[in-house]
Amino acid sequence: MWRRGGQKLKLLYDITENVKFIVTGSSSLELTGATSKYLVGRMFSFYLFPFNLGEFLKARDERLWRIYKKRNELVNNFISKGENFTVESDIFLKDFENLLEEFITFGGYPEVIKTRDEETKRVIIKNIYETYIGREIIELLKIHDVFKFRRLTTLLSSQLGGMINYNELASLCNSYYKEILGLLEVLEETFVIRNIRPFYRNLRTELRKNPKVYFVDPGLRNYVINNFNELEKRVDAGALVENFALNQLSHLTEKVNYWRTLGKAEVDFILNVGGEVIPVEVKYATFKKPAISKSFRSFISAYNPGRALIITKDYWGEIKLEKTLIKFIPACYM
Repeated sequence: MWRRGGQKLKLLYDITENVKFIVTGSSSLELTGATSKYLVGRMFSFYLFPFNLGEFLKARDERLWRIYKKRNELVNNFISKGENFTVESDIFLKDFENLLEEFITFGGYPEVIKTRDEETKRVIIKNIYETYIGREIIELLKIHDVFKFRRLTTLLSSQLGGMINYNELASLCNSYYKEILGLLEVLEETFVIRNIRPFYRNLRTELRKNPKVYFVDPGLRNYVINNFNELEKRVDAGALVENFALNQLSHLTEKVNYWRTLGKAEVDFILNVGGEVIPVEVKYATFKKPAISKSFRSFISAYNPGRALIITKDYWGEIKLEKTLIKFIPACYM
C-alpha cells in the first residue's frame, strides 16, 4: 500500500507547482522505508509525539504555563549548561502537582487533554489503543500472532521501568528469543515503548546488556493494565513518575542511559550532555532536607560529575558532594 502511495506522491510532487503535501501515518517503519525511497530530495520527515508537560499546561492554563516555563528553563539550563539558580518560595506548587498527576495518569494525546471528564478520557484512550495497537500496527506490519503481541504489550506495561528479561518474556508469551526481539522492535519503532540501555565503562562491575522499558505515553500504558487510580493509591506511582521524567529528559538529550552494577547499585538515568555525564535520580517523596542514596553516592564517587539532579515530589534544595553540585527539583517543573 505504502509503496504505491510513494509512487503516486512522487508523481504529484513532480507535476504540481507550489503545493506542499503533508503525509501522516502510524508506522515509521513503512513511511520511512517503502514510501520515502520514492521521495528522496523531495521530503522532510519529523515525528509528532504526544504532548509533553509544558504543552499540556499551555493547553490547559496559560497563566500557570508561563510560571512553569520560567522554572522549567532554570532546570533545563542547569542540566544543559550548568547554570546555578535559587528558588526562594513556591506558592503554586500544589496547583502544578494536581495537573502533573492528571498528565501522568491520562497521558498527552491531544484529544485526551482537551476533555476534562475522566470517563471520556478513558474512552478516548481505549479507542486509540484499539485502532492503533489493536488494528493499525498489527495489520500494517502483518503481525500474525496477535495474542503474543497483545500479551507482550501487557507484560511490558506491568514491569514499567524494569529491566527486560528476554527469556522470561518468551516463556510467558509462549514464544522464542528472536520473535520477542522482533516484537519489541515493532513496539519501539512505532513509538509505543521507549527502551534505554545501561551506561558502563567498567566491564567487570557494571551491567552492559539488558535495556529498561518505558512507555512513550503513560495514559496508553495505564489503559493496558486498566489502572487510572490516583498516584497515592498506586504501588507503581514511583515507576510512573520515573517514566514521566524520562520522557521530559528525552527532549533535552537523545543520549539517556541507566546505571547498575553487579552489586545492584543503580541510578535511574545517566544523561550525556555535551560530553558530560549527569546522573538523575527520581525520588517521588517529600523531603525535609537533602538526602542521597548509597547508589547515587557510588556513581558520584566513581565518575565525579560536575552536577547531578534528584527529582522529588515537592522539594527544592541543593547540596555539594565532593565536586558535584546536586539539585533537588520538584517533578512538576521537569
